[in-house]
Amino acid sequence: MLTGHRLEVWGDPIAHSRSPRLHAAAYAELGLDWQYGRRQVAEASFVPTVEGLDAAWRGLSLTMPLKNAAARHAVTLDDDARRTGAVNTLLLSEDGPRGFNTDVAGLARALVDYGVAAPRRVRILGAGATATSALVSAAGSGAREIEVRARRPEAAGPLRALGEDLGVAVTAPVLDAPAPEPVDVTIATLPGGTDLGPIADALASVGGPLVDVVYGGWPTPLAQAWRRAGRDAHDGRGMLLHQALLQVRVFVGGDPALPLDREDAVLAAMRAALVGD
Repeated sequence: MLTGHRLEVWGDPIAHSRSPRLHAAAYAELGLDWQYGRRQVAEASFVPTVEGLDAAWRGLSLTMPLKNAAARHAVTLDDDARRTGAVNTLLLSEDGPRGFNTDVAGLARALVDYGVAAPRRVRILGAGATATSALVSAAGSGAREIEVRARRPEAAGPLRALGEDLGVAVTAPVLDAPAPEPVDVTIATLPGGTDLGPIADALASVGGPLVDVVYGGWPTPLAQAWRRAGRDAHDGRGMLLHQALLQVRVFVGGDPALPLDREDAVLAAMRAALVGD
């Protein structure tokens, strides 16, 4: 049973988070008098802080470095959280926290917005936690071949194993390997200021549109390379928007697959809040 009305986004750092603005717009549109704030929480203090919440709390949004800790603490995980080992949404119930990863479907919905509804070949730059969600998202969107480029190919080992479980062929050349093959879309999960030099131009020439999942410092060096190649480059706001909408579904109805009442109006209000940020 869910009775609480308080929600927050937690992370370290957290001051940059746009989640309070997005969620406030959604609940205002739904006519819900819910409170959504933000709190800086270190990974070491995550569990005792969660356990100290009272019945006024309904749920939490989690950003780095708390997603793996949240997955370990949840009493249940949805399929995307289980596959990635990461939770960005905790629904607090009497039976314990239920964990969801809305980043996966949020990215897939953003790809549809960008005209990449069913990519067959995908390139992912980076091999961290966000890359894991990107791989699951790409596989769910129909990708059959995924190239993961990382500075250390061994870092992509878990992603190759995950690809086998998902029935997707995953290759892992080094980040600056020459002669890249054409792909339908490139998803960058590297730190926003990463400059790959000449290899960025080579990647852009055959990389399809770029989704660089960062929110600040735009355009990034990667985005600039894509623009030089005459290709589209998108920042992380589309993914942020859609994963937040799915979080609202979880907090309101308990299920990221259950649409909201007047969802089109809610999404429009959230999109306007994001544009105005």
